[in-house]
Amino acid sequence: MTARLLDGKALAATLRATLAARVATLPYRPCLTVVLVGDDPASAVYVRSKDRAAREAGLEARTIRLPADTSMATLLALIATLNTDPEVDGILVQLPLPPGIDAAAILQAIDPAKDVDGFHPVNVGRLAEGNALLAPCTPRGVMKLLAHADVKLAGARAIVLGRSAIVGKPVAAMLLAANATVTIAHSRTRDLAVECRRAEVIVAAVGRAEMVRGDWVADGAAVIDVGINRSADGRLVGDCATAECATHASVITPVPGGVGPMTIACLLENTVLAAEARRK
Repeated sequence: MTARLLDGKALAATLRATLAARVATLPYRPCLTVVLVGDDPASAVYVRSKDRAAREAGLEARTIRLPADTSMATLLALIATLNTDPEVDGILVQLPLPPGIDAAAILQAIDPAKDVDGFHPVNVGRLAEGNALLAPCTPRGVMKLLAHADVKLAGARAIVLGRSAIVGKPVAAMLLAANATVTIAHSRTRDLAVECRRAEVIVAAVGRAEMVRGDWVADGAAVIDVGINRSADGRLVGDCATAECATHASVITPVPGGVGPMTIACLLENTVLAAEARRK
């Protein structure tokens, strides 16, 4: 068996085009405001990508850049201003933040109605209840890729490798809401390969290069690789050994070009959803 590669770039482009058509019918332009603190090179590149994608989808994109020595008080005051700005529909504070800034406190200060990352405790609670409007972007992208591949989740055995609040836990909640039977595995899970072989859906989000090997994957399973790592020889690789896993899986996401592009596209979708909910 050779797995079908799920093209996240193409699906993200389709979603952006759909959003652009939707935005064109609105009497306003949804506004996404990104706050970038410090000069982390990777964050700067990512923010530029978000800005470009937002404009392509017809959104207004604003980026507020602050120096690395910005105080907690200053950042909280800025968020309070954005919370009350009627023109701002989505607020995203780019992570990681510089040392000395409490990221959890910053994320909790964002108005849940403008929390397009889906990280506020209110939105996390809504996700657990199965009725979140603003869900974390990467897990939302994972679910869209599974739907695009026509993977039947109801009754399926799914395993999520990783229990982070950004990917692992929320994607597990989404899979559960889709009526899958979900196992969350982590660093202390015994017989991890055995657990993976029992699954019909594998979502790998552990941040360990090519940890999931081909013999971990049951024939016909769907494999979604969220990881992005730099291998010893400098290649960009996922959490799965793609070539090996593809000999068993029915569908698999490549790295790069799989889940990554969907994350930004889903951020734009969250911004449009937030705008429509606030302004209706």
